[in-house]
Amino acid sequence: MEKEHIIHKDGEVDTSKVGETLERIDTQQADEILGDFNEFRTYLSKRINLGKTAGLNEEQLAKTAEKVAGYLAENLAPRNKEEQLLQELWKVGNKEQQHALAHMLVKLAE
Repeated sequence: MEKEHIIHKDGEVDTSKVGETLERIDTQQADEILGDFNEFRTYLSKRINLGKTAGLNEEQLAKTAEKVAGYLAENLAPRNKEEQLLQELWKVGNKEQQHALAHMLVKLAE
């Protein structure tokens, strides 16, 4: 079962599992999380705290946030003006800028 998780018991992060993990969230829950930006921040904050509890450092958290943001930008339409802005910033940024934005999203949600 561990192979299905992003974070392994040894603290390693498998960011290739982000898409699979996000796809397991049911549509109603996704609508609740993504429909309101404050709800999204709260959800992200909880996930960041779980990651910290599992021993992830700031860079690991940012890399995971980067994968999540990339997945959302490519696969889901924004549901509010904040998500629209984040998606537009994500798409115009290069890899370095996207990584910096991921760090900022982690800080925003902490």
